[in-house]
Amino acid sequence: MTIRYGFLSTHPPTRCGLATFNSALVAHLGTPDCPGGVVRVAAKGDDPVPAPGVVHTWRATTPVGWRDTAEVLNTFDVAVIQHEYGIYPGRDGGEVLSVLHRLTVPSIVVLHTVLTHPTESQRSLLEGIVAAAGAVVTITRAAYDRLLAGYAVDPAKISVIPHGASGYADAVAPRRAEPHLLTWGLLGPGKGIEWALRGLALLRDVEPEPVYTVAGRTHPKVVELHGEAYRASLHRLGATLGIAHRVRYAPDYLDDAALGALVRSADVVVLPYDSTEQVTSGVLVEAVAARIPVVATPFPHAVELLTDGPGLLVPHKKPVALAAAIRRIITKPALAATLLERNGHAGSTLRWPAVAQRYHDLATTLVAAARPAVAAGP
Repeated sequence: MTIRYGFLSTHPPTRCGLATFNSALVAHLGTPDCPGGVVRVAAKGDDPVPAPGVVHTWRATTPVGWRDTAEVLNTFDVAVIQHEYGIYPGRDGGEVLSVLHRLTVPSIVVLHTVLTHPTESQRSLLEGIVAAAGAVVTITRAAYDRLLAGYAVDPAKISVIPHGASGYADAVAPRRAEPHLLTWGLLGPGKGIEWALRGLALLRDVEPEPVYTVAGRTHPKVVELHGEAYRASLHRLGATLGIAHRVRYAPDYLDDAALGALVRSADVVVLPYDSTEQVTSGVLVEAVAARIPVVATPFPHAVELLTDGPGLLVPHKKPVALAAAIRRIITKPALAATLLERNGHAGSTLRWPAVAQRYHDLATTLVAAARPAVAAGP
């Protein structure tokens, strides 16, 4: 079935995980003969020039912008809406619910955050979104379980479709002489880089001594509120620990080719996140799909993908445990090989074409169910 998709989300040139996710989904669901269209949600300070494929921009400062947004989405066959608290106008981003109520076409809402302890406003909003949507997607089983356990929602509406991966396993990268540790993504407090630096300081006796790359710009919202204070604190910590010469910061935005080469050059991807709530990590999915061993704290998405899988879990804020896990992987090639064997077919099932097909199958079901009702109307 040919379906014209309308998308509602942050979107490039905005640089955030949600925009990257939406951009990839747009690319894999659209076809040259039937391209989709994006309604871009833009906050104050975002680049005003939209990327190709953006058909409308919903600015936070536009009064009742949800009305025009819904009218544009209604020109497509299915609306695919990315949900994250706070990206839409209104309390907790509540105006997205106004969009859903005004839609006349089927909708798929992708939940990127499901909180264990939401405020009453957040709980009510999410329950309203699920009730108004035609179908709801969680990206992990952990989010699905959390949604059913903590919210009054209809389980029949909810599907689990994993985060897509770009296929960096095929990228070519030169091997490094020293073990290479890597963290990438938008930088800010909560990423736990300070724990990784303290862990790196405990690996001085490894020969050759590991190097650590921290790639990615500081999150725009962090810059807006605090400037580069977090990044500066990391530089100071590295100097204090005597490891500054072993750490490379790459604050540039990397295109797919450059990021793919960087990921493939890593021996270990380190995700020392502080969060115990994070049910979605695109970086984690990319690392697993690229077949790079991962050392991560037990945030929900990591527990789901790495338990008996291609990585090791360590407690939050415990650099000794972090260093021990990294040491095991870089000094014991047999362990690294075993971890990758656990990967199984995860790489192929996480690739964007396979993930997009699951969205298309879900959309096909919604459209097929809606069309008889339209035909039966006056």
